[in-house]
Amino acid sequence: MTASDVRGSDPGDGRISTTSAVRAPGWPAATATSDLPPLAPDLDVAAVPEWSEVVEHFREGLIVCDADGVVRQVSPVAERLLPEVALGEVLAAAGLEPLRGDGPAEFTHHGRRLRLRQVPLSRARRCWYVEDVTESVSRADALLAERARSLFLAVVGEKLGNPLHPDRAAAAVARLAVPAVADVAVLVLAPRAGRARWWRAARADDETPTVDTGVLPATALPAAIETGLAGAEPHTLDWLVEQAAEAGWLPGLDVPGATARVVPLPGREAPVGVLLVARRAGRWYDEADIDLVRAFAARAGAALTTALLYREQAEVADTLQASLLPVEPAPVSGGQWGTAYRPAQAGLRIGGDFYGSHRLADGGSVFFLGDVSGKGVEAAVFTGQLRQCLHALHRVESQPGRLLKLLNDALLETTQAHGQGRFATMVLGVSRPHRDGGLTLTLAGGGHLPPLVLRESGAVEVVPLSGMLIGVVPDPRIGEVTVHLAPGETCLLYSDGVTEARGGRRGDEQFGADRLFTAVAGCHRMPAAALAERVEQVTCDWLAHGDHDDIAVLALRATGPAGRVSRHLHAVPGPTNADRTGELPA
Repeated sequence: MTASDVRGSDPGDGRISTTSAVRAPGWPAATATSDLPPLAPDLDVAAVPEWSEVVEHFREGLIVCDADGVVRQVSPVAERLLPEVALGEVLAAAGLEPLRGDGPAEFTHHGRRLRLRQVPLSRARRCWYVEDVTESVSRADALLAERARSLFLAVVGEKLGNPLHPDRAAAAVARLAVPAVADVAVLVLAPRAGRARWWRAARADDETPTVDTGVLPATALPAAIETGLAGAEPHTLDWLVEQAAEAGWLPGLDVPGATARVVPLPGREAPVGVLLVARRAGRWYDEADIDLVRAFAARAGAALTTALLYREQAEVADTLQASLLPVEPAPVSGGQWGTAYRPAQAGLRIGGDFYGSHRLADGGSVFFLGDVSGKGVEAAVFTGQLRQCLHALHRVESQPGRLLKLLNDALLETTQAHGQGRFATMVLGVSRPHRDGGLTLTLAGGGHLPPLVLRESGAVEVVPLSGMLIGVVPDPRIGEVTVHLAPGETCLLYSDGVTEARGGRRGDEQFGADRLFTAVAGCHRMPAAALAERVEQVTCDWLAHGDHDDIAVLALRATGPAGRVSRHLHAVPGPTNADRTGELPA
């Protein structure tokens, strides 16, 4: 019950009106209101038993003063809340500043939060209502604080929701901690290779927090950080600030008056790092603050764990991709290599086309270019298996036809064991220096497109090479042919990603073998690298950025005993009208 429940209004005749629901015993009942006896200026209200019984149950305390400011009535609640107010004394003598004003006030008195308001009565009298709002204010403050914590954690979850880079995630964690939970925040990741990286966020006054980073040897980490990395919160709180200051992590902070805490950041098996938070003097960490720091650390640990896992997976993927990329051919005696490679999925950097070479003990070289069924990662893995097989088999067999058959048997055994059903096309050759300074090539075909030879005269010849797919049937038919390259002549191997590239006016016409012949005609004096690059370029021009299969080109040019070729100062054939419209003449 409050005083306002019975106060009603002052009708101006000295009476206080109250609702009929709350009335003094013995008073006449009324349907709406009943009136207390008139209050005369010199009336001792305490002498009215009915009045005392009513006001002692009010939640609010009442103080009634006459026109001279002399206290005429003090309810029991008011006596308890404001013991300085004495009956019969001038109200101002209590020495309470809020009682001197005319408006409402809220103040702290004897450890309680009080709310005061004044109501004028008739004949210049005044009534003060005083209420203890300590609990309600505390509940409101707690609710506001909880809302602020929830909002902060929601923002943290949003900012750290999809981390892909550990460094950026760590910097974001340190920045988010200031000023919400700290004036200075330091995040230390678990040591890696004997070194620990840290990020620090700090701000001066109301400025935006600045983040810097550094590295410490694992042996130089403060003891409190090592304890946190072990999964425990340090108990020697008095030394946390000193340890952080010795590490140089508390710039602009008054160390003697500062306070700090260290909280582990949960990881998969062990803490992924620790978070050190520090505040200036006067801002101590209570239990609610510590709970908020722990909740923040849990979210930060999850984000950093995810980012580190992504980095590990990316490193593994990069390593695997690097192992599956085509390897530049080993130097060949009396010749030079030219290569070009463009996977169908550029983002992967790997695909189903492959090439390479291995040196033989007699000074010759085994070289190859092939294409496996499929695209992307699975095809790249299969090419890796092929290259590993060739790397091992060429040591026991250097004759191209027999080497391809051994490779066929190995692939059949592998694909049947795994139920993959994959196959490959390939041209495999052996190059040996000729006494005239040229090269003798022995080529074996396994269902692949026939190579081209660019003669010194400028003619473009198709090598008549055929054969069956590799990895499909036992004992396949393998075609074999021998080609002689005079100094300055080039053998060109390519995958079907070149001839089957679709483009042109409608975007669905294949590049074709005829356009390839035209593109390389007149390029017989080009170095091998320039020729391979030209084939790739004209193919991509024909595609006009459209989708395509894997593209691989391998060129072997005979350079003579000294390994030199004449400078190619001639002009590459200029584009025809068909070139300008996206087509090459058939």
